[in-house]
Amino acid sequence: MRVLSSGTTALLLEFDDLDQVLAMYTALTEDRPDGVVDIVPAARTVLLVTDPAVTSLAALEASVRALTPRPGGRPPGELVEVPVTYDGPDLPAAAELLGCAEKELVRRHTATVWTVAFCGFAPGFGYLTSPDWPFDMPRRPTPRASVPPGSVALAGEFCGVYPRASPGGWQLVGQTALAAFDLSRDPAALLRPGTRVRFVDVGSQV
Repeated sequence: MRVLSSGTTALLLEFDDLDQVLAMYTALTEDRPDGVVDIVPAARTVLLVTDPAVTSLAALEASVRALTPRPGGRPPGELVEVPVTYDGPDLPAAAELLGCAEKELVRRHTATVWTVAFCGFAPGFGYLTSPDWPFDMPRRPTPRASVPPGSVALAGEFCGVYPRASPGGWQLVGQTALAAFDLSRDPAALLRPGTRVRFVDVGSQV
């Protein structure tokens, strides 16, 4: 772990891989150090934002280094069920890439409990991972200029739900009517770091 100051009120923790990020994020959410007002995970980093009236960056670094993250730890969070119609235009190609039938891909996808590891790309876009999903899905050779909102997609080790129409190169396997990002809702993002997600087949076309 590499610890860097980020301005005068935040520390940036750098790690070698996402598993280490998740383990540290879990440890920090279960035993949040005094003075930490926000914890922001990413693919290889965790940003800790502090209240300088409560703690110093030196004291926070000492607290972080004293933590012992559990290998394989996953952040605790509420379970959200996402209804999906598995009729995505890339479902046949995705199944072929995984070496299975389309119906089997849907079964595996719905049998997996996912966790939002971090957010990025667009407001409300969560990068979901699971130790029970050991696949590495290639991205499309040519990205789409516009992916419909609510598209459920796979790429690499991740699953995601597009919160709005945007370009994208992930494999689209289904569609949900659930809004991943809604400014009229509090919080606006449905899939936040630590949230557990189970996809429910409500209209498979296979």
